Amino acid sequence: MVFLFTDGHVAQEGFLELVNNMLTSGMVPALFPDDEKEQIIGQVRDEAMKAGRSPTRESVWSYFVKKSASNLHIVLCMSPIGELLKTRCRNFPGLVNNTSIDWFTAWPKQALQAVASQFLAENELIPDDHQPSVVEHVVHVHLSVGQFSKEFQQKLRRSNHVTPKNYLDFISSYTKLLREKDKYICDQCSRLSGGLTKLNEASEQIKVLNEQLEVQKVAVTKKSAACEEMLTDISSKQEIGTQKKQEAEKKSEEMEEQNKVIAKEKSEAEESLAEALPALEEARLALDDLNKNDVTEIRSFAKPPQQVQTVCECIVIMKGSKEVSWKTAKGMMSDTNFLNSLKNMDVDGITVSQVKQATALVNKMDTDYAGMSQISKAGGGLFKFVNAVLGYCDVARQIKPKRDRVAQLERNYQMSKRELDKMQKEVASIQEELARLSKQYEEAILEKRTLVEEAELMERRLAAASKLISGLGSEKQRWNHELEELKKTRVRLLGDCLLSAAFLSYAGAFSWEFRHRMIMEDWQCDVLGKKIPVSQPFKLETILTNDVEISKWTSESLPPDELSIQNGILTTQASRYPLCIDPQRQAFNWIRKKEERNNLRISTFNNPDFIKQLELAIKFGYPFMFKDVDEYIDPVIDSVLDKNTKGSGNKMTITLGDKEVDYDPSFKLYLNTKLSNPKYTPAVFGRTSIINYTVTLKGLEDQLLSVIVGFEKKELEEDRARLIQETSDNKRLLKELEDTLLRELATSTGNMLDNAELVQTLDETKTKASEVMEKLQEAEKTTKEIEVLRDGYRPAARRGAVLFFVLADLAAINPMYQYSLSSYLEVFDYSLRKSLPDSHLQKRLRNIINTLSLNIYHYACTGLFEQHKLLFSFSMTVKIQEVEDSLNRDELDFFMKGNISLEKSARRRPYDWLPEQGWEDIVKLTSVLPDVFGSLADDIERNEKSWQEWFDRDAPESFPFPGRYSDGLTDLQQLLLLRCFRVDRVYRAITNFVTGRMGEQYVTPPVVSFDTVYDQSTPQSPIVFILSPGADPAGDLWKLADRMGYGGNRFKFLAMGQGQEKVALQLLETAAQRGHWLMLQNCHLLIHWLKELEKALENISRPHPDFRLWLTTQPTADFPIGILQKSLKVVTEPPNGLKLNLRNTYFKIPSASLKESTCPHTAFKPLVYVLAFFHAVVQERRKYGKIGWNVSYDFNESDFRVCMDVLGTYLSKAVESGDTKIPWGSLKYLIGEVMYGGRAIDDFDRRVLKTYMDEYMGDFIFDTFQPFHFYHNQEVDYCIPEDGTRDNYLEYIDTLPLANTPEVFGLHTNAEIGYFTRATKDLWIQLIELQPQTGEAGTGISREEFIGNLASDIEAKLPEGFELDVIRKNLGEVVAPTSVVLLQELERFNKLIKRMAVSLSSLQKALAGEVGMSAELDEVAKSLYNGQLPSIWRALAPATLKGLGNWIIHFHKRNQQYLQWVNEGEPCVMWLSGLHIPESYLTALVQATCRKNGWPLDKSTLYTSVTEYTNVDQITEKAPSGCYVSGLYLEGARWDVENSCLLKSHPKVLIEELPILRVIPIEAHRLKLVNTFGTPVYTTSDRRNAMGVGLVFEADLATTEHDSHWVLQGVCLTLNTD
Repeated sequence: MVFLFTDGHVAQEGFLELVNNMLTSGMVPALFPDDEKEQIIGQVRDEAMKAGRSPTRESVWSYFVKKSASNLHIVLCMSPIGELLKTRCRNFPGLVNNTSIDWFTAWPKQALQAVASQFLAENELIPDDHQPSVVEHVVHVHLSVGQFSKEFQQKLRRSNHVTPKNYLDFISSYTKLLREKDKYICDQCSRLSGGLTKLNEASEQIKVLNEQLEVQKVAVTKKSAACEEMLTDISSKQEIGTQKKQEAEKKSEEMEEQNKVIAKEKSEAEESLAEALPALEEARLALDDLNKNDVTEIRSFAKPPQQVQTVCECIVIMKGSKEVSWKTAKGMMSDTNFLNSLKNMDVDGITVSQVKQATALVNKMDTDYAGMSQISKAGGGLFKFVNAVLGYCDVARQIKPKRDRVAQLERNYQMSKRELDKMQKEVASIQEELARLSKQYEEAILEKRTLVEEAELMERRLAAASKLISGLGSEKQRWNHELEELKKTRVRLLGDCLLSAAFLSYAGAFSWEFRHRMIMEDWQCDVLGKKIPVSQPFKLETILTNDVEISKWTSESLPPDELSIQNGILTTQASRYPLCIDPQRQAFNWIRKKEERNNLRISTFNNPDFIKQLELAIKFGYPFMFKDVDEYIDPVIDSVLDKNTKGSGNKMTITLGDKEVDYDPSFKLYLNTKLSNPKYTPAVFGRTSIINYTVTLKGLEDQLLSVIVGFEKKELEEDRARLIQETSDNKRLLKELEDTLLRELATSTGNMLDNAELVQTLDETKTKASEVMEKLQEAEKTTKEIEVLRDGYRPAARRGAVLFFVLADLAAINPMYQYSLSSYLEVFDYSLRKSLPDSHLQKRLRNIINTLSLNIYHYACTGLFEQHKLLFSFSMTVKIQEVEDSLNRDELDFFMKGNISLEKSARRRPYDWLPEQGWEDIVKLTSVLPDVFGSLADDIERNEKSWQEWFDRDAPESFPFPGRYSDGLTDLQQLLLLRCFRVDRVYRAITNFVTGRMGEQYVTPPVVSFDTVYDQSTPQSPIVFILSPGADPAGDLWKLADRMGYGGNRFKFLAMGQGQEKVALQLLETAAQRGHWLMLQNCHLLIHWLKELEKALENISRPHPDFRLWLTTQPTADFPIGILQKSLKVVTEPPNGLKLNLRNTYFKIPSASLKESTCPHTAFKPLVYVLAFFHAVVQERRKYGKIGWNVSYDFNESDFRVCMDVLGTYLSKAVESGDTKIPWGSLKYLIGEVMYGGRAIDDFDRRVLKTYMDEYMGDFIFDTFQPFHFYHNQEVDYCIPEDGTRDNYLEYIDTLPLANTPEVFGLHTNAEIGYFTRATKDLWIQLIELQPQTGEAGTGISREEFIGNLASDIEAKLPEGFELDVIRKNLGEVVAPTSVVLLQELERFNKLIKRMAVSLSSLQKALAGEVGMSAELDEVAKSLYNGQLPSIWRALAPATLKGLGNWIIHFHKRNQQYLQWVNEGEPCVMWLSGLHIPESYLTALVQATCRKNGWPLDKSTLYTSVTEYTNVDQITEKAPSGCYVSGLYLEGARWDVENSCLLKSHPKVLIEELPILRVIPIEAHRLKLVNTFGTPVYTTSDRRNAMGVGLVFEADLATTEHDSHWVLQGVCLTLNTD
């Protein structure tokens, strides 16, 4: 099994302890509890015994451990970046001793080429002829980023790591981008081609349509004429038809009436006839009873019976036969149809004569039916028939007239009917004709309509085509142009995508300037040089986004500057998830607004349930942001950052922690950090796309311009904001409309010109597009007008941006100086409100700029230490000059660094009064600015008197320079010149420089007022008091709380310490809810807990309006940036100056404390003033550095308050006991040695306090004959004021001068020189920290060359190490104590030489790229570049404050002394500062003398005597006892050679070389010293530190003054000058 462990998994260093145990012993101690261990032993025992092990527990367990270890393979992946791995290897030796180390170095060029060739070979989009060039460029880009990263680190101190992962990502991004863009362009070409094809078709159809339309118009005209003629004919026939129809209708009506009459009469006749009809029917039915046989029977009679014959004859008559006989009858009956003929006989046709004739025959028969039936059945039937017919005929005869009438009427009716039919036929004929004509007409009309419709269609098509051609004519032209451009662009994609992919993969962490250089000056030139097609001019925005997207981003609050747009592209387009370096929260605000509608989730790694929240976001595809990310990123999200998804299609999963989570492809992850310059590991650089969102000067200027214009011209800014939104919407709409046009054209089927809806849509779309385009043009015009108006306010915005960057840069000086853009904007907005209005723009701008600058100065000074306030003022002034292009960078560099050359100039210093380093600076200045100072050295040599006069002035900066330099120099050039002569006055000159440029108010910091602090505070922003020694804001805060009504239970405070975390959070929650004030003191003691506090503050969304959180802390680098950025920072320092300190002390003394009821002693009030003066003095001495106190002590108000209580107590007791004497001894001891002296850890500092007690306390202060003065001269008198109230004392204090001379404290006026000199040098160092490393050393060579040359130069001059074995052998068997010291010194010196040689050699290799640049080598390089001593050399050298150049000289001088000592024996005069541990030599002297004289070592000591010798050459032989010592420098006094005693220093002479000192060992009991001052001897002017390091010995110097004079002057000797 493999256990893979990377440095990303090291959440705690303790993890490595476990890994170390696994590597060394194969087991983690105490991993298994005893019961599990026994179980394992039981399970493994048999196997162990088979393997030959004994059955004991230890043996079996050993077997198990060994087997487990042999099956476990541990793989550690650690980054060598920085010192961390080195430290870990030292702390956990198993990481080195028990592993096989395999260094994975950067991929060589050949590997890069092979990988690129492999991945790009199969890409069909890369032409074969360009393939090698593309591969070479890909390799070039990767290698160049490494070089740019080094430069980025050197210049801006920012890290960027390039890994193979970046390289693979670059290649992958390139192929993906090339494929996507090629597809996109092909699709665009296809759409444009489709649209253009449709437009071309429309153009071709216009000509055809015009010709067809002419023919069609003629046909329509002819057809119209024919239709008209046809219509006339139809109309005439229509009239005839109508007439005929009317006649027919009339006739029909008449016939209808006739028909009614006929029907009536016919009905009547038929009714009468109906009566006879039944008989007739009955007769006919009777015939049915007869059959053929019955007839045959009758017919068979030859001579039938008469009745039968008669009946038959009657039938013959009825049938109309002329011959009435039997024969006829018989013949009639022979007809087979005889009976049927009877049935069907027309009885109505029988005539009257026939009836009569038949009736007569019947009458003659005289028989009835029954009688006839008897004769013959057939006869009976016929007889019945005949009677019925005759009956019927009788009836019919009666109704005949009616029937005739009916018949006549029917005839008439028939005639009429025939006429009607004829008429109807005519009408029908006419109707048919009309129908035919109508049909023809309709056909003609239809044909005409078809022709008209075709004509109209043609006209519509023509109109549509014309509309398309005219409407889309411009589009056609543009589309043709676009199509051509797209075809060209497709060719240029090869290079465009190369540059774009390189940008996406590598550029994120770089600043805008570096990005521009990389892309435009390096990569693009390489692409062009390799003849790879690329767009000119190349623009990232064109390839990776579009105007519509950019407008959308800016409307979502992304600043519109180029860097921000690039960052927007990186955030949305990069293949890896973005990690935004976002100190100003711009990315955070933009992403939050951008992803708000997508249900963005925000969390931090400190949130205990962030994994659960992240899991839900991954599962449901929500965007997720980690905010406030620090340099450690929890490895639990590594697989998410790497996008290690499994599965495909709809089912994808990803590992999160120890579980598989469903993965939604729409999931997005953002990481955001407030750290301004985080140091991420290469693994983080490989896993994420690190994007530098740090605001640029131009970007911030644009943002502030919006704020100003929004305040000054609200409607103008609203119009601009509306225009931006409208422009964004309109651009998006225009894009959509154009897409719609192309889509509709491309997707239309059939004849496009017939699709009215399509044409209408296209027309509407084009109209809308034109309207939008007009709006955009109008908006562009309006925007330009608005921009012109807005640009009027740009100077104020530029000033605001400059001031913010000056503020932000202060974090390099002190990590507590953190400022967020949001808090800065509050001050900015406040300044706009407070600046005086003016109708004149220029005056208004001046008011804004002045108010803003002053408010920012006050805002910054509230949170700055005193020592940094002038630095801030100067930085502000210089930065403003730089932005206004009135700053010469070479001048500023010289002002900060001076001459850092190691070589002394060939031109010798002409006069001793000129400082050595000053002369070197003068020589350098002549070459830096030859036009101005080219003849400066010559001018000084020619005019010594005038230059020395100017040099010797107390304040030369206030007087004109000698000669031609009195006029024509800029204020900065005056500073350069002053630097060369009087470093001590540069501090004041900087004050004058700022005053001249900005005004006096910029060197007058505001007094911190707690009321003002409260006014500026809000419930959301904590107030952070940054503590300094001697200051405690708690008391003032209590008083403020009482004044503001928050005293008592409403003000809670808690001193932070172990176990107070939960209490603090509970108090915070309660205070935020109830509106209390909460003060958490000494937060620096629980620095790890402040992260929880930060989180708790974030969770307080709506605090009570009265809630305030007050924090106190000492400066600490680990204080959470989030709290600092949103807090109001207040630095609490004791007031600067004796007057302000006294005033501050008396302000805090309650009036009641000075009343007689408190202490009735008359000396109480004067002694309180004395105590206050002493308190102010001991605090003020601190600013003079080591000449004031060896160790800086934090004397504070509590010391004063306790001492005041002691004073009151002792004086009250004296009054009570009636003692008139004041107990001075007790008071001086308690105050000077217990309370204040209790803080002093240095004996010489304790001596100062004791001296002050002797000077300030005693009966002499109440002497009326010789009044007491703390200090007085012609200008000022510091004395004890007359007795009175507290206000009387305050009135007196107000009369004191604001500035005071060091003499008030017993110091020499030169102490101020030292103070100002140190302040100036500190300021220079801090200024250098604030400046970017320009990469130039001022000599036209690069930074690397400069460092390389310097390293090579120093290395070449390094001496050889001493051969200690040879030297030891030459010393013989008996080695003197001083020789032992020599050997020890040489051993140490050898180590230093070796360390210097190794580091210089490694540095040169690192600069050449042969080895890695470690943090140690980087520090060496930085130190060499800045002219400072590298710390790794300093650690092996004697303590020194020298710069690099002077130290090298000192180093070689030490080597010369060692060589002389080795080769010639112990020197006659020992140069003590040339020894690593000089006190060891002095001890050896005593030891040697004791051996020689037989003195006890523990009862021997040293004393010193200053000789008359001032030069080493004056001494030719060694001292008879002890030694001569050279190289001692006197500080705080001078040596009078004539009188051999200490004297007051000459003005402006800070240190003076002491004549050669003789050190004499002596027995302690014999030493009796009088009129001497015990002077401490220190290694450097830094004197002794808090650990007691630095004191060498105590010298005895003769004096005619009282010791207290030199004690307060801070006199000492040092072995080295600075």
